[in-house]
Amino acid sequence: MSLPNLIDKSIASDQLQLTHRPRRLRRTAAFRRMVQETQLTVNDLIYPVFVMEGQGLKPEVKSMPGCYRYSLDLLLKEVTEAFELGINAIALFPLIPQDLKDATGTESYNPDGLIQRTIRAIKQEVPELVVITDVALDPFSSDGHDGIVTEDGTILNDATVEVLIKMALSQAAAGADMVAPSDMMDGRIGAIRKALDGEGYTDVGILAYSAKYASAYYGPFRDALDSAPKFGDKKTYQMDPANALEALKEIDLDISEGADMVMVKPALAYMDVIHRVRQHTNLPVAAYNVSGEYAMIKAAGQNGWIDEKKVMMETLTSMKRAGADLILTYFAKEVATILQ
Repeated sequence: MSLPNLIDKSIASDQLQLTHRPRRLRRTAAFRRMVQETQLTVNDLIYPVFVMEGQGLKPEVKSMPGCYRYSLDLLLKEVTEAFELGINAIALFPLIPQDLKDATGTESYNPDGLIQRTIRAIKQEVPELVVITDVALDPFSSDGHDGIVTEDGTILNDATVEVLIKMALSQAAAGADMVAPSDMMDGRIGAIRKALDGEGYTDVGILAYSAKYASAYYGPFRDALDSAPKFGDKKTYQMDPANALEALKEIDLDISEGADMVMVKPALAYMDVIHRVRQHTNLPVAAYNVSGEYAMIKAAGQNGWIDEKKVMMETLTSMKRAGADLILTYFAKEVATILQ
């Protein structure tokens, strides 16, 4: 049937009696911008970066195309670029040499350790950049776990918290603006808050990894820091991916202990959790667009299966739509460039 005949046989528009035509507000780009409900901005982004020992080094993380480990001299250039693009904050993660790792993560609170030196250098180079530091043992542990491990493989909670306190205090002393306990030990937020306040670091904030799941999406991150567990898994302290109500319990505990912000990690498979948490608290909610999520988009883009930039923007916008106020993402610089 020809198009004219189809038009002849269709119902005339004046017979449709359409009171509402939502397409009117989609008709032009200007209209679409005017009524857009969710807007991703550069202020929503936190840029996770990896630092390593050495000079003039920038090896790519093979499982994270376009993502690098930086020696301190090159990291300073990287974070300066990020700040100039409008990114307000970085999250700092260290690649610790194997010979400095031990069972109790003593290098984590070395005042002259890699993280501590990096914090001081960044705050001297870009003082307005917000520096967020990871508080967990896995990068420093010879066992690759977030806690101290007994001979039978048990992860000790309270003994681990004592080390986390020392780590947080050393990072605060070096100039960190905010510490981010990612270990999922019970009671660590309250213990760290008490210790920070007791030492006069009342302005140092806490971003709590409150709902951190025992996820398979972390693989590339562990490649980047050589921090995979040497045995077993992390299911006795990280959360079961099947649980959502438990996330609200963890959120409530961390808030009661003094968290300034809370986080859901990972993000992409946990949009429902992000939404529940956003409805549950008035604190800022962060979502971590983790390494596996990043790697999937990068790999599909490199193979020509998707439009990488469009999928990147759609994915991050969806995280904000779910309720995230802040997004930690390895895409931060790319997104900031596009938004400029």
